[in-house]
Amino acid sequence: MKIRPCIDIHAGKVKQIVGSTLSDKKAQTLKENFVSDRPPSYYSSLFKKYNLTGGHIIMLGPGNEEAALDALSGWPGGMQIGGGINLDNAIYWLEKGASHVIVTSFVFYKGRVDMERLKRLEALVGKQRLVLDLSCRKKDGRYFIVTDRWQNFTQEEISKQGLETLSRYCSEFLVHGVDVEGKCQGVDLVLVEMLADFSPIPTTYAGGARSIEDAIHVKDKGKDRIDLTIGSALDIFGGKGVTLEQIVAFNLKNPEASV
Repeated sequence: MKIRPCIDIHAGKVKQIVGSTLSDKKAQTLKENFVSDRPPSYYSSLFKKYNLTGGHIIMLGPGNEEAALDALSGWPGGMQIGGGINLDNAIYWLEKGASHVIVTSFVFYKGRVDMERLKRLEALVGKQRLVLDLSCRKKDGRYFIVTDRWQNFTQEEISKQGLETLSRYCSEFLVHGVDVEGKCQGVDLVLVEMLADFSPIPTTYAGGARSIEDAIHVKDKGKDRIDLTIGSALDIFGGKGVTLEQIVAFNLKNPEASV
């Protein structure tokens, strides 16, 4: 289990936000924890320097392409990219230096998983370069995948059978616990444990981490199989709970996630 880096881009800037406040209709309600005055490449170069592998760049909405290209330029081949990825642009982003493309809304279309779209995407980029984002929110005590910058519920539930089926077409899962994303109030350990039990491929959880102790909890509840991303609590993103040096030290002491 390791801690992976992240770069979230919104309105052309590197930000840390409260995920549940994202909305196309009520942009004024967006809660920002951090807005950087540094270019995205500053962060990707920093992650490269410390060999923090397997991280992701997420474009939160349109108009972030230039900033995303800058992020990729800081570590060509070193980070995954997601946000609006589809059949028309997936190869473009791989050619621009993404190690993998991350996809949600294109595959989870009109509230259901569209297997035809998934198969076409897998055929285009290859299973080994495709990551499915299964970010989810809780409804009636169950976790459902959400799309369109986490605003819309699908009918697809996080389940063992579902993850096994999807794993045939991708190399990894990325799962934001949207209800706790950006709140720095602790990770959703129920979801982490569920992912460890259900997922047959490498999986990264993001959302709510506030300390290195939370990483230890994920290591335990995730049975050493679930990687973690820490955003708003990290010092380089204005946080006070975790330093970049702590993450580097944690990764040096822990092996890669196993499946």
